[in-house]
Amino acid sequence: MESLMCARINLTPVRSLCSCKNNPIHVPLLAPRVTRRVLVSPTVVMGSPKSFNSVAASVQPVEDSATSRFDNTLPSKEILDVWRNANAVCFDVDSTVCVDEGIDELAEFCGAGEAVAEWTARAMGGSVPFEQALAARLSLFSPSQSLVQEFLEKRPPRLSPGIEALVKKLHEKNKTVYLVSGGFRQMINPIATLLGIPLENIYANQLLFGSSGEFSGFDPNEPTSRSGGKAVAVQQIRKARGFKSLVMIGDGATDLEARKPGGADLFVCYAGVVLREPVAAKADWLVFNFKDLINSLD
Repeated sequence: MESLMCARINLTPVRSLCSCKNNPIHVPLLAPRVTRRVLVSPTVVMGSPKSFNSVAASVQPVEDSATSRFDNTLPSKEILDVWRNANAVCFDVDSTVCVDEGIDELAEFCGAGEAVAEWTARAMGGSVPFEQALAARLSLFSPSQSLVQEFLEKRPPRLSPGIEALVKKLHEKNKTVYLVSGGFRQMINPIATLLGIPLENIYANQLLFGSSGEFSGFDPNEPTSRSGGKAVAVQQIRKARGFKSLVMIGDGATDLEARKPGGADLFVCYAGVVLREPVAAKADWLVFNFKDLINSLD
């Protein structure tokens, strides 16, 4: 892995991923953007019903179609009991808490969006080891510290519809909320602040920079920097806090991996941004709207 981190990797862009069986089905309007970006502050995004409606409306056709193809969109009593009684809930960030894939957005900002997005699709579909995909993506644009800071200032996070209300509801129910992500702490800290989640409840990767702010890699000691890392992080959380029951919510193969002994008791696949069929099919509960999770807590 270290050799992958240190060397620039020359990749031939894949022209089409349609033949890949793990290729995700992107919800219209939330695929990698080809339309003009409208820059707004996070508070404006969260306070704009129009923005919420445009996102929610794009989900409905996929949701209607998927309901007939998946048998896990209606939870059993046992699944609801686990969800309601969980002591802690761990959220993936990219394409779950936020409507974007953070590393793809950063790469687009740095001029390498298309090639990096292809690697992201492979990583989230589970077709390549996560650490390989992470190193390959970063090698394509090597973001400096100043570029990351400029990105954060010009492109604030876009939260998924309903996530603020869901996290608030979980906190009201005295459930501890964590963010467990293959993304980077530098980009996730502002998201946690928006949601009222303590920064110590973030398990994510760390970009490393040299003395002049030049990109020098990522921290390989973070569990989320490698395949199976989210499962390790969730196990660490559960062991450290002694939680009797824990739920993982996310959209990708790395989130599904967290459901194992000593880790998550329940995996909820959130497909409100992108539907990854191999992952959705194996989930305990498939949801397209966070309102379903909110309402089921009452």
